[in-house]
Amino acid sequence: MQTADAQNRWMIDKAHSDLEFTVRHMMISNVRGRFRSFDGDVRLDFSNMTNSSVKLDIEAASIFTNEEDRDKHLKSPDFLTVDKYPLVKFVSDRIRKNGNKVEIDGKLTIRDVTRDVSISGELQGPITDPYGKKRVGFDGTATIARKDFGLTWNMVLEGGGILVGDTVKIDVHMELTNP
Repeated sequence: MQTADAQNRWMIDKAHSDLEFTVRHMMISNVRGRFRSFDGDVRLDFSNMTNSSVKLDIEAASIFTNEEDRDKHLKSPDFLTVDKYPLVKFVSDRIRKNGNKVEIDGKLTIRDVTRDVSISGELQGPITDPYGKKRVGFDGTATIARKDFGLTWNMVLEGGGILVGDTVKIDVHMELTNP
């Protein structure tokens, strides 16, 4: 029989999880990217969601936008400075649930700057998969201003406007298993 702590501990199923972002490019289109490597500690207490918690460690160097030169630039001191700050971190402060709707408030740290962030989404499950494991899914979004994290690099376009938008939409898609 599992202890209460073991019942509440959930593992990220990395084969079915993504951390993605979208930012405006030249004020006319969106560039999408993702972080390929992340891990975390997720505790879910379905009887009292306020006892739940999420901690994520995201490897900054795992950023991928499908454009090698852009990825190098994003890893540089102009943006993430991955040599000095190898991890982007998120630690929840409070989790609220109403039906399937979930609001996760917490601290996001990019480089050495920490700001409050809210992730709104839906929690699905739990279900039992064909192999006897319990699973839940979470899809959520957050929006941040990159300048709030000291990510201020930009270029002014000749015809007006800027190269990189300030608003970054973050999409979290997680499938979790209870071992």
